[in-house]
Amino acid sequence: MHVLRVFAASAVTFVMWGCSSITQGTTQEIFVNTTPAGASCTLSRNGVELNGVAETPGGVMVDKTKHNIMIKCNKGGYQEATYYNSSGWEAGSGAAGIALDVVLTLGVSSAIDSATGADNKYESPVNITLVPEERD
Repeated sequence: MHVLRVFAASAVTFVMWGCSSITQGTTQEIFVNTTPAGASCTLSRNGVELNGVAETPGGVMVDKTKHNIMIKCNKGGYQEATYYNSSGWEAGSGAAGIALDVVLTLGVSSAIDSATGADNKYESPVNITLVPEERD
């Protein structure tokens, strides 16, 4: 009976460790650097504006989702720069983790991670170069 308890406790601990919602959270900071520094940047997802960075370098917290984020940075004397930050799979959310989750929790923790976006991650830091405006 003792061995069964140890196995059950180990299995629960392993599943909880593999659950991105618990270990990685459902939010993430995206840190934005620009060259030159001092630009203001807006972030948007699916046409909806998110919090922005008032002055680079700086960071902003965003909810993790499967949807990509568009970052637009502006600074006087420079052309607007745009960066497409793709939402990707969080490390450790691969096929082996999902297969183990299906065996141990019947896929419940993977379904939760997918629904909350916790199994996704954005690139951070983001480095954006601003190009000077052309002068006549």
